[in-house]
Amino acid sequence: MNMALRRGVFMQRRLFHKERYVPYPANANAHVAGREEFTVSNPATGETLCTVASASPEDVAFAIDNAQAAFDSGVWSKAPAIVRSKVLSKLARSLEERIPELAEIETLQTGRTIREMKAQLGRLPEWLDYFAALLRTNQAFVAPTQGKLLNYVQRVPLGVVAQITPFNHPLLIAVKKIAPALAAGNSVIVKPSELAPITVLEFAEMAAEAGVPPGVLSVLPGYGATTGKEIVKNPLIRKVDVTAGTQTGRTLGGVVGANLAAYTAELGGKAPIVIFNDTDLISAVNGTAFASFVASGQTCVSGTRIIVQDGIYDSFMVHLLEKVESIRRRMGDPLNSQSTMGTVISLRHLQRIEGMVKRTAGNILTGGERMLGTSDLDGFDFSRGSFFPPTIITDITVEDELWQEEVFGPVVVVKRFSTESEGIALANACRYGLGAGIWTSDLSRAHRVAADIESGLCWVNTHHRNDPSSPWGGMKESGIGRENGLEALESYSQSKSTIVNIATAEETRQTDDWFADNANGRRYG
Repeated sequence: MNMALRRGVFMQRRLFHKERYVPYPANANAHVAGREEFTVSNPATGETLCTVASASPEDVAFAIDNAQAAFDSGVWSKAPAIVRSKVLSKLARSLEERIPELAEIETLQTGRTIREMKAQLGRLPEWLDYFAALLRTNQAFVAPTQGKLLNYVQRVPLGVVAQITPFNHPLLIAVKKIAPALAAGNSVIVKPSELAPITVLEFAEMAAEAGVPPGVLSVLPGYGATTGKEIVKNPLIRKVDVTAGTQTGRTLGGVVGANLAAYTAELGGKAPIVIFNDTDLISAVNGTAFASFVASGQTCVSGTRIIVQDGIYDSFMVHLLEKVESIRRRMGDPLNSQSTMGTVISLRHLQRIEGMVKRTAGNILTGGERMLGTSDLDGFDFSRGSFFPPTIITDITVEDELWQEEVFGPVVVVKRFSTESEGIALANACRYGLGAGIWTSDLSRAHRVAADIESGLCWVNTHHRNDPSSPWGGMKESGIGRENGLEALESYSQSKSTIVNIATAEETRQTDDWFADNANGRRYG
């Protein structure tokens, strides 16, 4: 397709997003003229998609006060579980209907391929359905308290909670956090990434249409250093849930701790993929390519350290390089359903990746420089966007920056090992511990190695599998707490014991008068 025709197709494409967004819900009393604004751009073309008004301190205070008022009113926090469940189910159905247009928005604002975004967003209703189902099935319990006492234990919401979400999976990560928070009965404040806020803002409007009451879900776009900090430091915030880099997680954790609020943080990663001699070679190559290059390597569980046993190392590398060349050859317009891999999020991010690659002492086998020229697939002009090719680097030490630090791009390092213990040691030779992968046909080895690898998630003969029922989070410097599953619902609530004396009045007079004239045998505690 020639460039003139491509531009014509782009101009005819229906726009599913607005030209301008403001914090949601809108603060009618805000001084609009004083708000900072930023633009959201398409990283594949550099074109401006929309402008967004950044939430001011006034907007933040308004939204949090409004959220607290909604919580205190009980309109959502004390609504029967069945009511919240029905609203979440209705929201899931609304989301299903809008997947095609939301996927296109995600591609436009992140540069990821439309094929990826349709597949990813197509699963999002599962999170809403899962937590809606938990509300219908999760039960309180009666504690086995001594004496004639009935002690029933319930889960109650925390209050106003804040969520800081990233650019790489804008709507997925937001929904992963929003669903359990709403299910538990909280009021929720979301600060999406300034690089990709559109779908989260659209989702908030969908939630209101589905029946989430006013004030219960707010979205405050803006920069982390200003809007994010203003949200997190507010003393009304009872929990902060963040997906970000480790340094950001440390900074926010200090603020949250000072307010004695709860904290969940999914932070950086440097996932090892350990491949043993007895693996199915082609499956391992295909799985490694997926782990490493889906989302252009911009996932916290991206397979970035490939550790291959020496018996298959040479064959594995031949096939991996062939696979990478195939991916590179079929890159093109991210909106082309045949395109294999999209951009990184911005030119600034691309330059950071280039700098890390240039500093390495390793051997760059393929990739390593920004993509220019035109696509073999569809003639797309790579020089317009932030395209970086899949990159493979060998002959690297464990002290190298590319082994130790998160690149967040399509760059992998490969190292060979001999013994099982050596492979495990290499996998653990990093301060991160979020995801890991193992490829082997030996069932005993799979379980043994998985147990010894220091990561919150460990896949065997697959990678990046995710489900609303499966806990997701890291060890070491990859974070604290878990998303997904019953753990997530419980992390957005707290237990409350109600203890009722069920003895008769006559018996209570005999047993519970601690200060009676003859107090022997009286109950204490």
